[in-house]
Amino acid sequence: MKVLLLNGSPHAKGNTALAVQEMVGVFEAEGIEAEVCHVGNKDIRGCIACGRCAELGRCVFDDAVNEIAPKFEAADGLVVASPVYYASANATLIACLDRLFYSTHFDKTMKVGASVVIARRGGCSATFDELNKYFTICNMPIASSQYWNSVHGRQIGEVRQDAEGMQTMRVLARNMSFLMKSIALGKEKFGLPEKEPWQATHFIR
Repeated sequence: MKVLLLNGSPHAKGNTALAVQEMVGVFEAEGIEAEVCHVGNKDIRGCIACGRCAELGRCVFDDAVNEIAPKFEAADGLVVASPVYYASANATLIACLDRLFYSTHFDKTMKVGASVVIARRGGCSATFDELNKYFTICNMPIASSQYWNSVHGRQIGEVRQDAEGMQTMRVLARNMSFLMKSIALGKEKFGLPEKEPWQATHFIR
């Protein structure tokens, strides 16, 4: 089994990376292949709603988003981690996720999602909710932990002092591992839930 982890921080070895690595250790102990992609320092522009992805099967902007897409398709789970900026996620990460989810047309049903947020003090809950919306629009169940998936720290390395936060990361990784394995067994026995044709309802009268 595979899990893809996106580090949305611009700092490759910052507190977000440390929180992600705490999860990676658990995934590896659970026999799950974990790959971390650092996207927070990439030059990723936002979606321009051109619609070309419907024709091309990929985003028209050929950057890190198109490199991540096949990794996402092959993964059983996706972890999205971000520092908190003004009570929201890093804009580069949001640009990446907007285009990644919109331009990829493979079925994301029952891929397990989890968001992780890191802050000095406040804004964790708002950022956590923001990131979880990508999963809930795509039939992706969300893995939970013993607390909301947040860790606190400002200077690099301070997250290690947040004992509860780092424990939350480990519990999250264990719960996510269990959920991915359980879904794999369920798909073998029962298959995926029945799909209905999408009924788009617009609100312009």
